[in-house]
Amino acid sequence: MIKKISNLGDSALYCDFGDEVNQLINSRVIKVFKNLRKNMIKGVTNITPSYNKLIISFDLDTINFEQLKEKITLMKIEDTEEDGTKVVEIPICIDEEFSLDLSRISKKLNIDENDIIKVFLSKEYFCYMTGFIAGMPFMGDINKNLRLNRLETPRVKVPKGSVGITEQFCNVYTYDSPGGWNIIGNTPTKIFDKFNFNNPLKIKPGDKVIFYEINKKKYLNWNE
Repeated sequence: MIKKISNLGDSALYCDFGDEVNQLINSRVIKVFKNLRKNMIKGVTNITPSYNKLIISFDLDTINFEQLKEKITLMKIEDTEEDGTKVVEIPICIDEEFSLDLSRISKKLNIDENDIIKVFLSKEYFCYMTGFIAGMPFMGDINKNLRLNRLETPRVKVPKGSVGITEQFCNVYTYDSPGGWNIIGNTPTKIFDKFNFNNPLKIKPGDKVIFYEINKKKYLNWNE
């Protein structure tokens, strides 16, 4: 399952699951991540999953690289209670106020705006990882007809809740933030709740995500 375990500085290592970015490899990353979190090895201070790697930080006063590598290698990978697939439904408003790049995307891809939205909403997305800013989900895989590069000049401020696409991925900005993704709408739902210490993430790695359209009135009156 893990192809290679390597040093990452003095007090971290990474587990390499391969070079490809796909759901099969990422599911393996998440499975090991959940097992490590369940069986917390003494000395491990942080575990961060990505598309195809797992970064593990550790306390050198408690455990070293070789000891940790051996424990990970010998660890039995089992199904966990969290392994069941969760489907998360996310509302998105595609009003002109929120779909900042829709017109430009339409011209660049030579696809009607309504067709872009129809294709985007027709897919079920897979959350590969969260990061960049707290709780931001990175999801795939975008329909091949909608794939395009990031903005040549990133925005200084992308509004919280913005739904963006780039290459094979889509995301949701959990805070106002600089960013270069192509924005097609905005969600009123809270994707990351910093005050919910036990469960701050609405979308977690491994979850399936479905977007559905709401109008501006529903958006403005949204209450959770």
